[in-house]
Amino acid sequence: MTADFAPRLARVLTEYCRPVHPGDAVLISAPAAAEPLVEALVEAILRRGGHPMTRVHLPNLTEIAMLHASDEQFDFIDPGVMAQLERADIMYSILADENTKNLAAIDPARVARRQQGQRPFIERYLARCDDDSLRWNISAWPTQGAAQDAEMGLVAYREFCYRACGLDHGDPVAHWTALRDRQSRLVDWLADKRRVEVRGPGIDLTFSIEGRAWVNCHGIRNFPDGEIFTCPVEDSVHGSVAFNLPTVYVGQELHGVRLVFREGVVVEASAEKGEDHLLAQLDLDAGARRLGEFAIGTNDGIDRFTRNILFDEKMGGTLHMALGQAAGGAGGTNQSTIHWDMVHAMRDGGEIRVDGDVLYRDGAFALA
Repeated sequence: MTADFAPRLARVLTEYCRPVHPGDAVLISAPAAAEPLVEALVEAILRRGGHPMTRVHLPNLTEIAMLHASDEQFDFIDPGVMAQLERADIMYSILADENTKNLAAIDPARVARRQQGQRPFIERYLARCDDDSLRWNISAWPTQGAAQDAEMGLVAYREFCYRACGLDHGDPVAHWTALRDRQSRLVDWLADKRRVEVRGPGIDLTFSIEGRAWVNCHGIRNFPDGEIFTCPVEDSVHGSVAFNLPTVYVGQELHGVRLVFREGVVVEASAEKGEDHLLAQLDLDAGARRLGEFAIGTNDGIDRFTRNILFDEKMGGTLHMALGQAAGGAGGTNQSTIHWDMVHAMRDGGEIRVDGDVLYRDGAFALA
């Protein structure tokens, strides 16, 4: 079934997600393991009259930099990389790590220091994403490392990814268009609402969404996709959450993350595994302790936890929250170097009320 995976995915990316028009400069950023998809994308871009640019990464270079670079070297930004960022009209970023744990043994303080050094590049990338002058999309290509994280064989994991992307449908574009329309009805209902209450095992949170929009995610910026999200009013988040699924960020896996919010700020934070990394990220800048996103996953084709946030945050029956940078399009103002999504399963007694009305219960929407 997945023999046509790369060309079929490339076609959806270049025709539906971020359509390539004649004359577009199109940057493909990908690890070497994504070679089949990079080749298929280059062909699809050329057929549509675009100009492909490729930035292909070797698997061990980031680890080498983490082990040996000085602070001065952490602060160096490759001018060629910055020039490509400025020139591109479209950017396809492909996730395809062969070893998803290659930074697990790195001192969290060095990880944070490198992030600080790259902040000018990150801020420019986020600014171009926010104003949509850079039509960006993040997708993934299955690798042995990702399959191992998902506790699957590579063949089974390829099938999982194929279904998660809706490529098993005769017309994948029609599949994503139908999901867009279903979510549009939810977003319309949520317009002009003010207060959200989230309760269930391990979670008791309230926050304001007054003046904030909800965004319908149906494959434009992420692929696969399937979520609706908003940005809580920055100083309104109150309560606690003990996340019931692991979280992975900059190569390190954490378990049992617990956060307590008061007036929008994380005032208590702990983790059963990876607490040093959690605290290092929270102390990275002032915005890291505030929520930049609250979202509900809607993709029922993603039916298992994989340790890949591109998939996990879209999983049906879950919600996720992001510490740090406000997600674009919802009216949030929080700024940070990080944007760290953490997922919480809601099928076992979880409930979301909006202005007192039940929006979501036990992992499903209450609205027809």
